[in-house]
Amino acid sequence: MKRNPITITIGVLLLFIFGLLLIFFQVRTTEVAMVTTFGKPTRPVTEPGAYLKWPWPIQQVYKFDKRIHNFESKFEQVFTADGHSLMIKIYAGWHIAQPQAFFPRFGDSVTRLEDALSGLARSAYSGVVGTHSFSDFVSTDEKQLKFEQIEQEILQHLQKDVQAKGYGVEVNFIGIKRIGLPESVTKLVFERMQAERQLQVQRIESEGRREASDIRTAANLTSAKVLAEADNEAARIRGEGDKLAAASLQVLDQEPELGKFLIQLRALEDFLKDRTTLILDTQTSPLNLLNGSPSSSTTTRSGPKVSSNVQE
Repeated sequence: MKRNPITITIGVLLLFIFGLLLIFFQVRTTEVAMVTTFGKPTRPVTEPGAYLKWPWPIQQVYKFDKRIHNFESKFEQVFTADGHSLMIKIYAGWHIAQPQAFFPRFGDSVTRLEDALSGLARSAYSGVVGTHSFSDFVSTDEKQLKFEQIEQEILQHLQKDVQAKGYGVEVNFIGIKRIGLPESVTKLVFERMQAERQLQVQRIESEGRREASDIRTAANLTSAKVLAEADNEAARIRGEGDKLAAASLQVLDQEPELGKFLIQLRALEDFLKDRTTLILDTQTSPLNLLNGSPSSSTTTRSGPKVSSNVQE
């Protein structure tokens, strides 16, 4: 039976590709690999590219994702340095850095590694929380909270433990995801927070009273200064007025009749400046100025003569 050349060519190509797959393998940029010889790890591959290997069952390749994996601990109870109980849960990011150390311990199972990390993480955050007081986690004053510092301490603690265990992974970051309080201590915490709030209220009220006292003292000093300046100015003005009045009195001393006339005229102006009805005797000063009788007060030397048409 004569075979088609195209079919033969395709078959040869497929055999060639299958043969290449048996002796070549590729590692992507997001992967690391471990090559085993008869089941024993012999060659780690941490750089991307194409590599040669012996065909199975001599050598076999195990690939791992080297990107950051997320891990979360359980929500567990721990104790602070001052004896308070806290519920805490953390999250962490890790990646495989040394496949030659990772594979002998965990094979190709990431779950087994996270089980081991869970114990190390609990030891890390329990030890760190035990060195901090309760107010570093729960407080009415934001300045007392130390979450970032505590997270860094837990990270350093866990990185040290993972490195000492030789797991072949690196922990990149850690954060506190959740903090809670057991029901047995919730009431005590609320009472403590209320007491702290009350202390803050008293401190603010005390500062307010002190500032109010300072403001009143400053206002009183300013008021006294202004009043003293006003009294000085009034005394100066009265002195100038008395000086001018003394000069005017010297003129009136020379003309007593003129002075009497001016005083009566000023009094009359004060009586008649508003629309007012008065019934008075025309001989009453200063209304006698309106009376044309010989008994009216007039000046005959230099003062003006006043007459009136008022009938008696």
